[in-house]
Amino acid sequence: MHEKGYDRTSVRDIATAAGVSMAAIGYHYGSREALLNQALFALLDEEGSRTGRALVPQDGDSAAEGYGRMWDHLIEQFHQRPDVWVASVELFMQAQRRPELRAALAEGISQGWRGMAGILESTPEETVSDRSARTLGMIQTALVSGVMIQCLSDPDNAPTSTEVLEGLRALMKILDAP
Repeated sequence: MHEKGYDRTSVRDIATAAGVSMAAIGYHYGSREALLNQALFALLDEEGSRTGRALVPQDGDSAAEGYGRMWDHLIEQFHQRPDVWVASVELFMQAQRRPELRAALAEGISQGWRGMAGILESTPEETVSDRSARTLGMIQTALVSGVMIQCLSDPDNAPTSTEVLEGLRALMKILDAP
């Protein structure tokens, strides 16, 4: 799936890579799509956990330093692992046509909001308030998604962490203006 993407990966490709028969995939997963969806969710969950651990503020970081380091890491990941991020976009596209997948994706996104808010607030995810998840976590996830799309679309002209932070500071000036 890394090489061909979601739509072009066949049952034969999966069976060959796994060293199993094509019938085994149908028997255990029901369909190619069910297996790919499960694999994508597992990949994104693993990547999200790994990224989340890397984003935890370090001792001595100011809030701004920690946030800047977080953006450095995220943008580096967009460039180093574009396959993972393309897979997340493909999953979103598949969810537009499959209600059961959309529901699972929506649940994953809301968990992501809570996780992101926990990272930013330096608090355990389970203690993040619903309001903080739906505001702080949601807006940070939207920012990450938008920057990710820009990095995937035009890697040579993608935003840097410095530009993201400068843009956010400019936006704050506008919001704080009388």
